[in-house]
Amino acid sequence: MGSSRLRVFDPHLERKDSAAALSDRELPLPTFDVPYFKYIDEEDEDDEWSSRSQSSTEDDSVDSLLSDRYVVVSGTPEKILEHLLNDLHLEEVQDKETETLLDDFLLTYTVFMTTDDLCQALLRHYSAKKYQGKEENSDVPRRKRKVLHLVSQWIALYKDWLPEDEHSKMFLKTIYRNVLDDVYEYPILEKELKEFQKILGMHRRHTVDEYSPQKKNKALFHQFSLKENWLQHRGTVTETEEIFCHVYITEHSYVSVKAKVSSIAQEILKVVAEKIQYAEEDLALVAITFSGEKHELQPNDLVISKSLEASGRIYVYRKDLADTLNPFAENEESQQRSMRILGMNTWDLALELMNFDWSLFNSIHEQELIYFTFSRQGSGEHTANLSLLLQRCNEVQLWVATEILLCSQLGKRVQLVKKFIKIAAHCKAQRNLNSFFAIVMGLNTASVSRLSQTWEKIPGKFKKLFSELESLTDPSLNHKAYRDAFKKMKPPKIPFMPLLLKDVTFIHEGNKTFLDNLVNFEKLHMIADTVRTLRHCRTNQFGDLSPKEHQELKSYVNHLYVIDSQQALFELSHRIEPRV
Repeated sequence: MGSSRLRVFDPHLERKDSAAALSDRELPLPTFDVPYFKYIDEEDEDDEWSSRSQSSTEDDSVDSLLSDRYVVVSGTPEKILEHLLNDLHLEEVQDKETETLLDDFLLTYTVFMTTDDLCQALLRHYSAKKYQGKEENSDVPRRKRKVLHLVSQWIALYKDWLPEDEHSKMFLKTIYRNVLDDVYEYPILEKELKEFQKILGMHRRHTVDEYSPQKKNKALFHQFSLKENWLQHRGTVTETEEIFCHVYITEHSYVSVKAKVSSIAQEILKVVAEKIQYAEEDLALVAITFSGEKHELQPNDLVISKSLEASGRIYVYRKDLADTLNPFAENEESQQRSMRILGMNTWDLALELMNFDWSLFNSIHEQELIYFTFSRQGSGEHTANLSLLLQRCNEVQLWVATEILLCSQLGKRVQLVKKFIKIAAHCKAQRNLNSFFAIVMGLNTASVSRLSQTWEKIPGKFKKLFSELESLTDPSLNHKAYRDAFKKMKPPKIPFMPLLLKDVTFIHEGNKTFLDNLVNFEKLHMIADTVRTLRHCRTNQFGDLSPKEHQELKSYVNHLYVIDSQQALFELSHRIEPRV
């Protein structure tokens, strides 16, 4: 915002309005109820309040008053909502300050109030006969329209979550019927009614014109086709949620398969068989609990379950060695699998990494960062997409180390390192900073960086390129090199998500959420401002950049083979280059 803001810990409400915003209406004075809002008013008004003017002239100057702008700093949830509704404009375009305040509130309200509390508060504001006992009758429809505008914005932001929330469903049905009741008395609500029907996927059978107030019948008000497509469950979370299914090949290595929770064993086995280059009919999946109990999965069995995730693993084994728990080993055969990457085009490989990462990044809801940071009860189901991208970043890092350390031939290993350096450079060029960081960190893994014989044979131009790439991951000055480079990149682009989460966490842990029992809204504004980075990165969309006729390449990138044990990686490292 244009003017300086109050420090985070100042528990006041400062209201700032620009001259441009007031040019066509009477200048309002900041009058908020104490104790619900503490605020900055005129000097010497009361010892409890203080004044901070942003103008260069005296306070009794009209120009000075017009140049002041005020922002919400703290307040009770109810009063913040009340202030927000008061400041909303019904024009197509909101002024920047009000638009930001509305977005801040909707992004962060779950921190200080439940969805049920918000719904009840909105219903009270919509149905109130008077506001503070002094509202003119002509202002009633205007207030109702403001509430409906806020609800529309709320639906747009949470459209993928609200259908799963019973409080939200009941609220939307209730307020929808209230609008139906009111539209005859206040025909101006017809526009909002149509917008509601459009958002909720409802279809009207009648229009207002068909039923005048003189002929209206209560029964007719609700003769709408309440198909409510939007409000219907689109399948339970267990049917539609996607996770990374880890199918272990050895004790410390697995194939990562992105699959729906409803996937059956036959679907997963097909992917794994292709990855490890075995005939599908020769393999089977077995679920093994940490207590040692085995259960062979039949073709139509569900592979993924919450109980299994917490108590065991899924292994693939050969049917001819059914008595052996772990028939696969890190032998020459598994090392040969890692050679496949040498025949792949580095630009195309980077493109597939970007396509996969973008599909994950583009599915993340902005609110997931809020839930992830504040660790609210039940937040796991609200951070699924974010967790997938974070997990993918970790797996790409492990994949780089795995491929290099499974290569026992020095010459081939040098080629692999060069290839990964080129892939990292391509990821940067394609604005995929998530995989870029992961690959650079994979090359800097201790088990890889200690391979002195390998690094000595890397050509100078590749060492120079890698040094330049490394400089972007330099954490000094709060990752200034990365932040400057990323800021210059035009969207669409994929940020390094762990660092973005670190920024949100830093704001959260460094500032109190409540000050004197008031919501520290300045803190929430800073968090919302950081979260909006996702929105900026997705301003534009990547087109279909998949290389044609490269299904094998896509399958390779989508289902990475990794070793997830640092000890196992170090053992491989010392095996291929023993300590001198």
